[in-house]
Amino acid sequence: MSRYLVVCAPRPEAAYAPPHLPVVLTGLGKTAAAVATTRALLGTDREGLTVLNVGTAGALRPDRDGLFLPSRVLNHDINAEVVRSLGADPREQLEIPGGDGTVLATGDLFVTDPGVRDRLAARADLVDMEGYAVAFACAALGVPVRLVKHVSDAADAGAMDWPDLVDASARALGTWLEEHAAD
Repeated sequence: MSRYLVVCAPRPEAAYAPPHLPVVLTGLGKTAAAVATTRALLGTDREGLTVLNVGTAGALRPDRDGLFLPSRVLNHDINAEVVRSLGADPREQLEIPGGDGTVLATGDLFVTDPGVRDRLAARADLVDMEGYAVAFACAALGVPVRLVKHVSDAADAGAMDWPDLVDASARALGTWLEEHAAD
């Protein structure tokens, strides 16, 4: 029998998570997400556990709408070439088994600029601020992870309306959890 741990950034994204599922709130950004996910995993029995990282994402392309299960996640704001030139592996992308082929770019930059969005769209479908960090922590501790992202905005100036948009995404994420993470 599978056990699940729901990990998301702010409380509004988990507003409709089924009450039987444990929820970890990480706070915004990669550092907070990595620390909170690691702390939660170290404090629980990881045998048979799968982390479900649910949250909102910005669409980097106009044809992206609805709910996605990314297959790959990129750390988009690391200077990977410089890290490589220093002889280290930047691990700037992680594969996520069981995804739908979508590519998620994660960074601490809240994307509202069309130029930034267009550059990211050449490599990814969606953008968020925590997915890569959650996946990285899970990989480091040998825990399977699924990224479940719902498009809340178009990664443009409209993203600043996120507080008014998050409820629709939270409902879709809650429905997905009800259908896929039954007890």
